[in-house]
Amino acid sequence: MKILILGAGVVGSTIAERLSREPENEITVVDLDANILRNIHERMDVRTVAGHASHPGVLDHAGAGDADLIAALTGNDEVNMVACQVAHSRYREYESGARARTKIARLSYTQYKGVKALFGPNGLPVDVVITPEELITRYVEQLIRYPGASQVMEFSNGGALLLSARAQAGSWLVDKTPAALGENNVQGRITAIYRDGRPQTVSGETRIRGGDEVFFIAAPGHVRKLLGALRPERQEVRNIMIAGGGNIGLKVAERLQNHLQVKLIERSAGRAQQVSERLSRVIVLHGDATHEELLIEENIERMDAFVALTEADEANLLAAGLAKRAGCKRVMALAKRPAYASLAGQMGIDVPISPDQITISELLRHMRHGDVVKVHSLRFGRAEAIEGVAHGNAGNDALVGRSVKEIRLPHGTSISAILRSGELLPLTRDTTVRDEDHVILFMTNPRAKGQVEQLFETGA
Repeated sequence: MKILILGAGVVGSTIAERLSREPENEITVVDLDANILRNIHERMDVRTVAGHASHPGVLDHAGAGDADLIAALTGNDEVNMVACQVAHSRYREYESGARARTKIARLSYTQYKGVKALFGPNGLPVDVVITPEELITRYVEQLIRYPGASQVMEFSNGGALLLSARAQAGSWLVDKTPAALGENNVQGRITAIYRDGRPQTVSGETRIRGGDEVFFIAAPGHVRKLLGALRPERQEVRNIMIAGGGNIGLKVAERLQNHLQVKLIERSAGRAQQVSERLSRVIVLHGDATHEELLIEENIERMDAFVALTEADEANLLAAGLAKRAGCKRVMALAKRPAYASLAGQMGIDVPISPDQITISELLRHMRHGDVVKVHSLRFGRAEAIEGVAHGNAGNDALVGRSVKEIRLPHGTSISAILRSGELLPLTRDTTVRDEDHVILFMTNPRAKGQVEQLFETGA
């Protein structure tokens, strides 16, 4: 697949690095900063072009005319939209042919997305609009809804949730096998276990140890029981403190204010005033969340959760670390740089929130072959969870008409769940896949991506 990435920021460079590992992809990255492009070229097997992402000549030089996918990921919404328009108008004959180019635009200003008919047949020719603010807000909201989880991922329009959590010593599932869930009438399935950062084979003989990172899948109504199996103390979130009153912090507070007690700390006096006028049920404080005295004065030790959502990674990590030291039960921090996200655990931070990983998951589902409807990038690209729709007739398909035990999967890939008409099926080795079933796979070996995609192609 020929992929053109416009913008070499954190998201653009991360997605380029991720996709360049797949030998079937030809990646070209466009950016104004020649130094950034030089660094990318040294680290990755990609082509780079220096120039303005929406200029016709630059797009010509970058090979936009025969690209299968154009991802406009610059930090400027208007440039992203114009780039998609220029590509559509300039190479219209390509899109009228047998192949159709997909154009993706990243938009930070969510009000663009809300304008009726701005995109589509009678509007701007953008096939997919991605708004990181919305994705991050939803992700944080889910983490707060399911305390104890370090990741929460939706499948099949919320019909199934994949979560990860650390197994804690003293919980009843530690030192037991996954079969103990069924024996205790807990409905869900353990899909993967990581021990000391390495994936473990999950079988009837596998015993869960304290400190293991456990991935499990369940219907929303059964998630809390599963989390309770991995953590000895029941956790509920009633009081939460948010650091940062920017767009993300504002949206998170807005979503939570109707059912939680929310405090929000904002460094800018003017912005704090604006936020307080919009959020009538939120206590808005003007101050610096990296000042431990302020956190203690506002009773951080009584908070069930603290989430740092400012624009600065360093401030987020420092504020979350101070909140944890001052006695807050659970702390989360937004970390845009992958290196900072990986360091968060060493600072006592319970959950690092990686915007680029969240955005990349949304991008990947539009870059996969076959009828793939959802992709979640896990463990910084070292694992993936994929939801695809099975098609075909029994007897001539890799999935349809076959039982779980008969399906040939590449090494490192397992079936996590099967949904039929939006409902999770009890999964056994004898469960048979039908046409239009949604099958969720967990891959600890992303190199198997091509083989997995083929499973969801018609007549595979």
